[in-house]
Amino acid sequence: MIPVAVVTGASRGIGRAIALRLLEDGFCVAVNYIHSKEAAEQLAGDWNCQGKPNRAMAVQADVSQKAQVEALFEAVRREWGDISVLVNNAGIAQQKLFTDVTPEDWDRMIGVNLSGVFYACQCALRQMLPRHAGKIINISSMWGQVGASCEVAYSAAKAGVIGLTKALAKEVGPSHITVNCIAPGVIATDMNQALDTETLGLLREETPLGVLGTPEDIAQAVSFLASPRADFITGQVWGVNGGMVI
Repeated sequence: MIPVAVVTGASRGIGRAIALRLLEDGFCVAVNYIHSKEAAEQLAGDWNCQGKPNRAMAVQADVSQKAQVEALFEAVRREWGDISVLVNNAGIAQQKLFTDVTPEDWDRMIGVNLSGVFYACQCALRQMLPRHAGKIINISSMWGQVGASCEVAYSAAKAGVIGLTKALAKEVGPSHITVNCIAPGVIATDMNQALDTETLGLLREETPLGVLGTPEDIAQAVSFLASPRADFITGQVWGVNGGMVI
C-alpha cells in the first residue's frame, strides 16, 4: 500500500519542495493551498502526467478554520485512505512593531501558524492512533527558538509550535507515533523576497555557513523524519539554519 502524506501550505516555497520530495520518496501527497490554486493544481497535475497517476492532489483549505481542515482530511481519506505522514508547513509572517500589532493581526498569526497545527494534528491522530503508527512533522522557525525583534507575534506562534511538538510527542509516543519539529533559518523563498537586498546580505553574513538556505534543505530534513530511518526520533527540534542559531 502506498503511504499517504498531507502537506499544508504546499503550493509554493518550502511546502512545494516538501511535497515534491515526498512524491519522489513514493508517497501519495495532498498538496494543500488556500489562495494559490493554479500553482497547487499545476504541481499535482505535472506529477500525475509523468506516468505516475493519482499520486498527487490539490486540496484547498484555510488551516485556521477547523471545519475546513476536517474537510481536507476527509477528502484525502476518501481518495487514498488513512494518512501516514502530516507535515504542518502552512504559515504567514509579518514584520511590525509590537505596539502596532492589532488584535486582528494577532488572531490571524496565531490562527494560521499555531491553531492550524492544532487542528491538523487532531485530524491526523484520529487516523493514526487506531493503527498505532504515523509521523507528524511541524515546521516552526529559528525565531520560535530565540525570538525576533518586530516579529513578536510570529515568534510567539512559532514558539507555540515547538511546545506543542514536545508535549504531543510525549503523549502519543506510547502509540508509536513520532512528532518532530524543524526550525528553519533564513530560507530563500517568496516570503523573504519582501526583504531588501541589504537586509538579506546582513542575514547572509550572520549565518556561519555564509549562504541562505533553500526550500530543498528543509525538504531533505522532512524526508528523513518521514522515513523509517527516523523511527527512534521524537520530540526533537531540528535547526536547519546554517549555524545561525546554535
